[in-house]
Amino acid sequence: MNRKAILGAAVLPHPPLAVGKVAVDKKEIIKKTIASFHSLAKEIERLAPQTIVLISPHTNLYADYFHLGSYSEGEKIAWGDFSRFGDAESRVEVGFDEPFIDALAGLCQKEDFPCGKLGKKTSFLDHGITVPLYFVQKQYSDFQLVQVGLSGLGLAEHYALGMKIAEVAEKLERNTYIIASGDLSHKLLADGPYGYAAEGPEYDERIMAVLERAAFGEMLDFDEAFLERAAECGHRSFCIMAGAFDGLKVDAKKLSYEGLFGVGYGAALFTPKEKDTARHFLEAFREKEAKKLTERRKNEDPYVQLARASIEHFVNFGKVLELDAKLKEKIVLEKEAYTKKAGCFVSLKKNGQLRGCIGTISPTQKNIAEEIIANAISSASRDGRFEPVRVDELSSLVYSVDILSESEAIASEKELDVKRYGVIVSAGYKRGLLLPNLEGVDSIDMQVSIAKQKAGILPHEKVSLERFEVLRYE
Repeated sequence: MNRKAILGAAVLPHPPLAVGKVAVDKKEIIKKTIASFHSLAKEIERLAPQTIVLISPHTNLYADYFHLGSYSEGEKIAWGDFSRFGDAESRVEVGFDEPFIDALAGLCQKEDFPCGKLGKKTSFLDHGITVPLYFVQKQYSDFQLVQVGLSGLGLAEHYALGMKIAEVAEKLERNTYIIASGDLSHKLLADGPYGYAAEGPEYDERIMAVLERAAFGEMLDFDEAFLERAAECGHRSFCIMAGAFDGLKVDAKKLSYEGLFGVGYGAALFTPKEKDTARHFLEAFREKEAKKLTERRKNEDPYVQLARASIEHFVNFGKVLELDAKLKEKIVLEKEAYTKKAGCFVSLKKNGQLRGCIGTISPTQKNIAEEIIANAISSASRDGRFEPVRVDELSSLVYSVDILSESEAIASEKELDVKRYGVIVSAGYKRGLLLPNLEGVDSIDMQVSIAKQKAGILPHEKVSLERFEVLRYE
């Protein structure tokens, strides 16, 4: 596909202190970042795009939907200022490119892709938008804006949205520039505003190396749990931008990197070149993931096979899977699956992210096998954090089953171990549970805090504690 409609792109941070009268005394400290903003503005002036697509982590964000900016009722100008950052004078005003937005929303609707204008309508622009535009408009203002938000969907879906943005730009013959707004890690310094995590500097080093090489396929390989621990801001923005260059060679130019306030500020420019069939990164990623999933399914534990069969049967036919002779022949379970009772949890993941997790602390069915069947259905259809699993998602799901031991009361948190024991917290009628050995749960304090949160128990409330062990099957 010819992608000449995309003139170029940039990765930029969005520190308000770079703007106008905000934190004047600190501007010298981030002078490299400010110089990068000016370099971008000159590049955009040179290219003279009709449309700027600006992707921001701070606009409306939904778990399963990409929001495209649209005006508040009765308004025809989008705007933002920096008054909450101490500068009441600096302001950005711009018009939305409504034909582009409508075309993108229409394409996504046609292809059943979760992106459009169904979210909150507002003319107000967040600082992820206004900081870059503040500098751009000092050099060039003859453009309209397409405001794009992120989502809780996987990195591959973000990359796919970038491909659709490029497709619309080409169809409309609209010369377009893309700005992927996003800071890097927020956990670079122990005395910084967000503290320190080892993953912070590691993320910044990795992503800057990826950007310098325009190695966009590697963006899709970042582990979601690692990204969360690194407390990054812009990775999904960068993935959308990368998708706009799928199948093209790209020249990359690093502008700057600074991390002096405990937050990483990275800046780079990208210029599309000729076609390159080796750079269809989404296709390659999905092929790789499909092979991994096929291999995983070959080695699934029978309990996991049962959970998967239960969900696939329920989603496809709306019926509970029956433990008949045919099923028992297909999925060979140990005798105890039919003779013992136990609570269990069934967890679903998609693209490395949780897609559902429901379970029982104590048994509610006549045996373990039926407990798994029931909780698998609940995980796929009754987890209030997610929409019910759809038929088209079944091939992408990864399952695990946790069989719980009987819980035992303990006197204090000293008797817990986040790797070995799960915890149950109780205060009156409120009761919350957290499984052991969960990615990202690294301390007893965190484990108990999350269990309290799940139960609706306030952080300072006293609780009684129980612990339990699990057998995890994958």
